[in-house]
Amino acid sequence: MGMTMTQKILADHAGLQSVSAGQLIRARLDIVLGNDITTPVAINEFTKNGFDRVFDKDKIAIVLDHFVPNKDIKAAEQSRQCREFACGHCISHFYDVGKMGIEHALLPEQGVVTAGDCIIGADSHTCTYGALGAFSTGVGSTDMAAGMATGEGWFKVPSAIRFQLTGQLPPNCSGKDVILTIIGQIGVDGALYKSMEFTGPGVATLSMDDRLCICNMAIEAGAKNGIFPVDEVTMRYLEGRGERAPRIFRADPDAAYEKTVCVDLSAIAPTVACPHLPENTRPAAELSDIQIDQVVIGSCTNGRMEDMETAYRILKGRTVAPGVRCIIIPATMKIYRECVERGYVTAFIDAGAVVSTPTCGPCLGGYMGILAAGERCVATTNRNFVGRMGHVTSEVYLASPATAAASAIAGFITPAKED
Repeated sequence: MGMTMTQKILADHAGLQSVSAGQLIRARLDIVLGNDITTPVAINEFTKNGFDRVFDKDKIAIVLDHFVPNKDIKAAEQSRQCREFACGHCISHFYDVGKMGIEHALLPEQGVVTAGDCIIGADSHTCTYGALGAFSTGVGSTDMAAGMATGEGWFKVPSAIRFQLTGQLPPNCSGKDVILTIIGQIGVDGALYKSMEFTGPGVATLSMDDRLCICNMAIEAGAKNGIFPVDEVTMRYLEGRGERAPRIFRADPDAAYEKTVCVDLSAIAPTVACPHLPENTRPAAELSDIQIDQVVIGSCTNGRMEDMETAYRILKGRTVAPGVRCIIIPATMKIYRECVERGYVTAFIDAGAVVSTPTCGPCLGGYMGILAAGERCVATTNRNFVGRMGHVTSEVYLASPATAAASAIAGFITPAKED
């Protein structure tokens, strides 16, 4: 029996000729990732277990992005602990204020991760890097500590679901609409501890930003990881980036999949996940009676350059509706700077929006956009659980940047219209 793409990467990193679903393995790690919330816990475990050195200073990434610039004393203390650890162990990939960005946008941008890698991160959305043809998955801070010390991680090899993509997305639809549609179809546990492997002719029509968004939300379907094949789009993105040469793994023709889900991209419509689960999806056009208080465009899911371009195209020359707060968060400093140079920031401000330094902030109810009781927000983030962005009676509606920007102008949930 052949292996899936994910299984091939895991077998290679475990030093085995083959692996099968359900098998327990130890695998060599290319990158171990943590942020300002999860790394302090990992540092404490690292120290408690008597470790005094990291396995490779060049294969650990620490990104201060959740509550940075620091929102309070506790956040400041956590960041200081990360700084001291990074300095003491000469960590190469340490990103602080002025250099940091939202981790899952920053690492691909900076070439820290590449095709064929095996990556763990103490953040559930580490599955993002499957867009590059890597195996990447979220772990707990204890596993991060062990990874920093030993350079290895242990895994149960996942089985896989194949998502066969055909067609091409209509205007004002993006990767966010694709993954919300899929989650709405299979549910938040529809890929529990499985690999979501995206294949088919429709893959070539998706941009790298679309793919990063789709893999980012694989965890919202319960998946262990999401992964795309390495093609010309991938190689163009990776060109000039990376400390390691990309390694290309392809699924065997006789690889075993639990099932195949067919997705016609041309049939995708602007989609919204209503409170309080990402699976609670409806077409945006059916929600025009829902008045909103806030819009957030950003996060590790949708803060990339294409997302900023979409927001600019829709907001330019228009005005955010009275009573609506529109918060735009470029995911990295490079993206932020490009928004400034292109005039996007001026257009956003003229439209009545506020533009923030890169941060996860409002996505997890941290800061820069907390909701009061009963308030409603359209967000390009990835989760809309009870109390996720503030008060337990507030509501979060997940949507694409196009739908979010159009809703900010209308004051109600609405899909973007064709120009």
